[in-house]
Amino acid sequence: MLLRSTLIYGPAILLTRISALLLLVVVTRLIDQDEYGLLTLVVTVGEMTDLAVTNWLRIALLRLGGTVDVSRGSLALAGKVLLGSTVLALVIAVAGSVIVVPERWPEFALAVCAYLVAGSIARLALTVLQMQQRHSTYSLLECLRAALQLALPILAILLLPNSFLVVSLGSSAGMLIAGLIAGIVAARRVVVGAAKFTGRELVSLGLPLVVMALVGFGLNSAERLFLNAYHDAGAVALFAAAYVLARQPLDMVGNAINVGAFPQVMSRFDEEGPAGSAALLTQLMALMLQLCLPVAALLVALNGPMTELMLPASYHGRVGLLFPVIAFSVLCANLTSFVYGTVIHAHKRPALLIVGTLVGSAATIGLSMLLIPRWAELGAAVALAGGSVAALGACAYLSERLTHVPVAWRSIGCSLAIALGTGLSAALTAFLLEALPAVIVLVAGGSAGVAVFLILSWMIYPQAARQFGDTAVQRYRRLRNRG
Repeated sequence: MLLRSTLIYGPAILLTRISALLLLVVVTRLIDQDEYGLLTLVVTVGEMTDLAVTNWLRIALLRLGGTVDVSRGSLALAGKVLLGSTVLALVIAVAGSVIVVPERWPEFALAVCAYLVAGSIARLALTVLQMQQRHSTYSLLECLRAALQLALPILAILLLPNSFLVVSLGSSAGMLIAGLIAGIVAARRVVVGAAKFTGRELVSLGLPLVVMALVGFGLNSAERLFLNAYHDAGAVALFAAAYVLARQPLDMVGNAINVGAFPQVMSRFDEEGPAGSAALLTQLMALMLQLCLPVAALLVALNGPMTELMLPASYHGRVGLLFPVIAFSVLCANLTSFVYGTVIHAHKRPALLIVGTLVGSAATIGLSMLLIPRWAELGAAVALAGGSVAALGACAYLSERLTHVPVAWRSIGCSLAIALGTGLSAALTAFLLEALPAVIVLVAGGSAGVAVFLILSWMIYPQAARQFGDTAVQRYRRLRNRG
């Protein structure tokens, strides 16, 4: 079941992450380092505001709104709440822009506000598609969004002046167009009926998520803001470039698994209780580590040629040190959100997430103040890792008090062995070919690592490997027949 949903959502997640990586490659060459740093800060402030004010609605709808038959009453109520929260987010964004970038706050505020409006519309529409169980449609429209968010910023920056604002508005336009199309598609299957929840239920579930996002400032965004405060936008650009390169492949795998798994876990919890959902979460944890650990090993082994190929010369030499630390941070964050956080959501106890997030946020802020002034980007990466570990420990402890999720230690050990083999083969290949161009080293090292990963996976998990291959083939044939 988890493999099937991963394959359905995989192409959309893959294209989204590839789009982000390609945009990084192009934009870092078309605008200077300080402008890219400001663009990163736009996303940082936008995400931080969005998480605090509007993102909670998606989780609340998935938990309360039901599946397949989504009523007009539910959407009308959600729309009113979204409108009010978005207006509040815009006010907060303008105030935050004055603090973060006082010398260019009008441009910065415009970019953040456009990001928030486009994101709110797109998120609501895609959430409705998830509720309607229209997984293939969701995946297709996410692919459209990824393509638009790559093409429009590049087109904008080729036609207009060298500025972070141009790139940001182009990206927001792509998200808005995809969101409007998704909304039209989703509206065609909305059924007549009253809301399946009350405004009070929606708010009572959402308020703890808002508080969690607020206290999560340190865990999610602090290191970049501290970098800008202690150093400059150029330092932010270096950290952000490494973060994108190290994070996107891991997030691609984690999100591909979680997008389909989250509704399944909620349904299993409602139908079979905590024990049934715990078994599924153990499978999710095992699958995530089986796929993410080898990816992390490849990132660490090939960070040199990857950086040389994808970033301008001004970024070389400094971002490679950040890869292992950031990859470790992302792994911890994925386990926190997709496994232990899901337990808390299943029990409708989101207030408990505040505690875990507060612990992680405090750790990140404290380490940022201690390390960033002296170590700059490396200090930011270590601060992020420390906060991620603290949040994982706190969230795991709290969720275990609600539902025990057995840890598949044997599976984790096997995954570590596979990751070690994958990374060593890639590193050895890269070392032997280091005199060749970076693209050849990257392709050869990646191919060697993937080959070893497939061989070891087949040897250790023969049944799962066959199942994955059969599912992939069936999925391909289904898509070919539709075409």
